Amino acid sequence: MDKYEWIALFHKELRQEAVTPGFRREETDHVVRHISKFNEGGFILSSNVNESSAREVIRNELNYFGNLKQSFEWKVYSYDKPDNLTEILKQEGFTIDNPEALMVIKLSESHPFLTNFDLHVVKEITDEQGIHDVIALEDAIWNGSHAELGERLWRDKQNSPDSLYIYGIYDDGQLVSAAWMYLENTSSFASLWGGSTLPQFRGNGYYSKLLAVRAQKAYEKGYSFLTVDASPMSKPILEKAGFSCLAYSYGCQSPTIPVTD
Repeated sequence: MDKYEWIALFHKELRQEAVTPGFRREETDHVVRHISKFNEGGFILSSNVNESSAREVIRNELNYFGNLKQSFEWKVYSYDKPDNLTEILKQEGFTIDNPEALMVIKLSESHPFLTNFDLHVVKEITDEQGIHDVIALEDAIWNGSHAELGERLWRDKQNSPDSLYIYGIYDDGQLVSAAWMYLENTSSFASLWGGSTLPQFRGNGYYSKLLAVRAQKAYEKGYSFLTVDASPMSKPILEKAGFSCLAYSYGCQSPTIPVTD
């Protein structure tokens, strides 16, 4: 497959057709939106707008989510149309996150992830205390609260245990590196998340070990591709491991929404 075939498959399976645990999927002529069932933030994964329709659609979505009293993220990829969609969202009051690289790799039985890694230090996390450890790690690294993430991970692990796999590396009883993976239903992609390591424990290959353990699980479960939205720090490691950069993604966070009658 070439880059454009990968993008088309990714767009179809993980944007247009995605079904996310804990969310109600709604599709209109212009957007695919996901409404939280648990009073969390929602999101728009895919949109079909042009230069003339974009502002009206955006304002309609602000009103729609506002009436639900939900904030939301509008996810934009660099191949989306119109080319200035992120700028239009910004003008409509959205906050634009730093770009992340959309990285994809095709798994094969000969890939080093599946053959060359000693993973004895990696532990699968399945209990609530382990997830508390993950959230404490994320809070410490990113200097902010990830309580909502913790609630979602624990809920998803209980409700759909075979669609979420969480892994960590402990040092003297302290979780120092962690990552997780969602196996997307009706998709050939497994999506990777996290991959955070405390600064004093970096340089030990933990990020690569967490990549490898998730690749092995995905391959075991019959998934052909791994995908991840990568930070600038992670992108070179992923490229070295054979991932290709298909595009860049932008998380566009909704403004405070006035609730209309």
